[in-house]
Amino acid sequence: MLEIILEKAGKQYNEDWIFSGLGHTFSSGKATVILGSNGSGKSTLLQVISSAIMPTTGSISYLMEGNVVRPEHAFRLMSIAAPYIELIEEFTLTEMISFHRRLKPLIRNMTAPELVRLCQLEHSANKPLKYFSSGMKQRLKLALAIMSDTPVLLLDEPVSNLDRSAIDWYKDLVDKNIRDRLVVVSSNSVAEEYGFCTEQIRLEDYKKAPRPETIGHLF
Repeated sequence: MLEIILEKAGKQYNEDWIFSGLGHTFSSGKATVILGSNGSGKSTLLQVISSAIMPTTGSISYLMEGNVVRPEHAFRLMSIAAPYIELIEEFTLTEMISFHRRLKPLIRNMTAPELVRLCQLEHSANKPLKYFSSGMKQRLKLALAIMSDTPVLLLDEPVSNLDRSAIDWYKDLVDKNIRDRLVVVSSNSVAEEYGFCTEQIRLEDYKKAPRPETIGHLF
């Protein structure tokens, strides 16, 4: 059982508060969607959840079977697909998957050729990623994240650049591979991205800047 707990969390850049006063407990076996318009801070919140950045106010904690996981170690629990996650474009598809497998094992110890087939990109197995279309790259990002053997799955606007058939592929892949995992999806209200989510956070509910007297140190 894994929990990620946000308590009165807020993030500020310069003079602007991206969100504040946000409290939520994310748990294994539950999928949560972060809803907001473009530029509302969805990706920022997802990066806070992933421990890539820390909240300005409030706190975030990670509990695995009741034991505290330090934020600097939390990345080992997570896989993420996001527009700001770069692929190594000089690698071929097979090389990229093999490289990823050395960093994070895949579910059921899936091999590179098996993941190539899962992506439905067999004809491009030995093609450098720099020649891939944006849709092909997005399929690969999603497959690497969803099929990584991690208890936490973070998806930032996952159907970006996907056509109708690829969206159906994504929905099927998620349906078959999120059981018992903690899943967070960010979306600007594209229902096909998060239809499986049972909980939601609307960022517009957390846009009010905190009162000065409530702003303290993170620890």
